[in-house]
Amino acid sequence: MESSSDIVSTLVNENSKENFLSASDILIKFANNILNNPDEPKYRKIRIGNPAVQSKLLNSVGAMECLFLMGFEEAEDGEHLTLPNGKSLHPVRSIRDGLMQELAKLQTPQRHEQIQPGVRHNLSQNPSEGQRLSQLMASEIEFSGRIRDGMRRVLQYENPTIQEKARQTIPLESLQVEADKNLKSAQAKGESKQDIRDFLLLALLKWFKYTFFKWVDTLPCNRCGGATQHNGSVQPSSDDLRWGASRVEAHICRICQVNTRFPRYTNPEKLLDTRKGRCGEWADCFTLCCRALGFEARFIMDWTDHVWTEVYSNSRSRWLHCDPCENICDKPLLYESGWGKKLTYAIAVSKDEVQDVTWRYSAKHQELLSRRRLCREPWLRQTIHSIWKKQISTLPQQRQKELWIRLLCELTEFICIKTDDENLPGRSTGSLAWRQARGELGNSASTGTTPNSNNSNNNGFVFTPSARERESEIIHVRYNSADNKYLRKSSGDEELLGWDSCVYEQKNIFWKEEPDWKMVYLARCEGSNSAEITWKFDLTGTDLRIGKMELKAQTSVFENGNISWRICASDNCFMQSDASLQDSMTFDLKGSKTLTLTAVLRGGKGANAWQHTQLFRQSSGDKDCYPFDIKLMLN
Repeated sequence: MESSSDIVSTLVNENSKENFLSASDILIKFANNILNNPDEPKYRKIRIGNPAVQSKLLNSVGAMECLFLMGFEEAEDGEHLTLPNGKSLHPVRSIRDGLMQELAKLQTPQRHEQIQPGVRHNLSQNPSEGQRLSQLMASEIEFSGRIRDGMRRVLQYENPTIQEKARQTIPLESLQVEADKNLKSAQAKGESKQDIRDFLLLALLKWFKYTFFKWVDTLPCNRCGGATQHNGSVQPSSDDLRWGASRVEAHICRICQVNTRFPRYTNPEKLLDTRKGRCGEWADCFTLCCRALGFEARFIMDWTDHVWTEVYSNSRSRWLHCDPCENICDKPLLYESGWGKKLTYAIAVSKDEVQDVTWRYSAKHQELLSRRRLCREPWLRQTIHSIWKKQISTLPQQRQKELWIRLLCELTEFICIKTDDENLPGRSTGSLAWRQARGELGNSASTGTTPNSNNSNNNGFVFTPSARERESEIIHVRYNSADNKYLRKSSGDEELLGWDSCVYEQKNIFWKEEPDWKMVYLARCEGSNSAEITWKFDLTGTDLRIGKMELKAQTSVFENGNISWRICASDNCFMQSDASLQDSMTFDLKGSKTLTLTAVLRGGKGANAWQHTQLFRQSSGDKDCYPFDIKLMLN
């Protein structure tokens, strides 16, 4: 039998450099998976029909022989190769090390060009430095593999059948109505830089966050519906693997001790059905929805454990940062400035291209650069640009030209360092303990309060009477926590999604769902001492005034929590207790032109004090009850 060095030499000498690099990339990946996870059965089984095996190994002389020399055998089904348990892993390590040595030889000229002469002399005198560089090059191979995995991942979004399924799921007509309304409002204010597609994107983002997708810390118990906690991982089933869930979490019930399985799906088609997960699932499904509506979208892989989406805006001629978990658009400094993340690499991948976009997300380029230690910067630039050129080479000339222009504009954007002068929030998704452990509370970590957990783009909303409301002389607005939407009955039953879509001002408020109790409500952000939320009505510019107000605002308080209401009609303000508003109450506002209604939340005991003041608490299945109901009689 040939030795490992002989078969590696065959792979090097009998193939083109490109074929060798492709084959060695996947062989090293297979080997590392086995060596790092020797007891994991899934890494000991390779499907011969796997596209990577077909394109990278079968077409390269000596590649399949490398697998057989590692110890892989043909399975009885004829469709897989398997590495039996009990086989020595020494041949696996030997093949892996031999391939890495040959890769190092191929890259030696490039490395020498990048190393100063004095340092190059030290390499020959200092074997430990050579070992460090060898480790760095192994890291670069792994880095390159992750980029290529991401490029394969985004191809799922291009499946026409899956895109059609997404379009059938998205309430496009209502989103277009909302986008058109917001565009006209922006144009009336002289904000004309955005077009209807930008506003459609914002409507899609809000719908996805507040109506469609759900965040998962732990799942409720499948048996009794009780609260669960993390209990490690379990083996994925064949159906899990079919939908890309190679990792399955176990959530154990605190009451009946039964494990509930949480497969971490990476298939966007499956996510259209499950509609839940963490940032990976959110970004996968949201990017698919963007592509289904014809947006150019990129999946962003962050090396500090987060993912999100970028969408290209034709009106602005640039890429917009979109985080569906947070309902935040075009706030790229959110992670560094708001969450307090120490960014390293953020790589964008799409069906057409790949790009290092880290610089968009930082105002501290030198500090960021000092943390980038997984690969050499010249290597990363060359690798990404080489992949980028190969990707676009198959596109029509006009499209290639368009992407070249975009690239130049994007690189120019990266050179201009952003000003870090925004007061951006810390992370809102996930439990407080989880966010604290990740260090993503931002400034709240030192102040003990949680910043505003939602995009401030929706603040500043003012109710002004529509033509129908002026004619009927009534403004009637309701809010349902279960659907998380407002119903403006006096304006043709107009629906507005999201608790903050009609809010004038708010501080430390968020929408809370309790899966175990099946309840929803508005609450103070976790860790905050107080919170406020304000709705505003303005009749200025009309010949109408507010005569009377009927108000119902159902709330729940626990321990020593306290909710009070501040009502300001023109310049006259007074306070009202929450108890008096559990049922509808009428107020004489004496012909005021403006009205602001503010809920003030304070008090509570212990670590859960934030949860002891709840606005509009109701069952998550109650779609017909409106715990917040305000009606203004005009004259």
